[in-house]
Amino acid sequence: MGDWDLIFNKTGKVFFKIQEDMAEVISLLNEAKAKKILDLGCGSGRHAVFLAKQGFDVYATDISKAGLKMTREWLQKEGISAELKEHSCYEKFPFRDDYFDAVISTQVIHHNFHDKIRFCISEIERVLKPGGIVFITVSANKYKRRATKFEMPEPRTYVPLDGEEKGLPHFIYTKALIIKDFKDFQILGLHMDKGEHWCILGRSKSAI
Repeated sequence: MGDWDLIFNKTGKVFFKIQEDMAEVISLLNEAKAKKILDLGCGSGRHAVFLAKQGFDVYATDISKAGLKMTREWLQKEGISAELKEHSCYEKFPFRDDYFDAVISTQVIHHNFHDKIRFCISEIERVLKPGGIVFITVSANKYKRRATKFEMPEPRTYVPLDGEEKGLPHFIYTKALIIKDFKDFQILGLHMDKGEHWCILGRSKSAI
């Protein structure tokens, strides 16, 4: 699998801009009186910083030490705080059941094989409180702009053989697969953003 530390150390802050739907997400979080938020796969910190500045109690996890270091430095520069943990989203989350009011994860969970992604989704559902909000983005294309050669070890799973994301799996979702994999959530919104990612806005079904 690709090495995110190498990517962050080479490129620095990979993303600066807030995901284009985040204003709508914040509005829903405020309407639901959400407070405790998990930024799953925070990368170099764009959403952890944004959410903390909005007054939320932010927890952020990432597998990359380099990404977490950038997030920590960015938070310190802004004079705000968040609880950071080094952790892979494909392993059992280090949080108890029903711990968060919301889970946010952009351009993260599709970077693995389908069985690992489904486990991650089940963990998201586990740590959400009844009626908790989820906003997830996943890939809807083959990332041919980032590499010239690929292998396909499993159906719908593309692994670049060159480029900056060499060795990093990309599972490509369809609308039908999203509905199937997110069956334990009420889908409030589903569309494709400008970067060709499916954007899933939902709520835990346990409170419906």
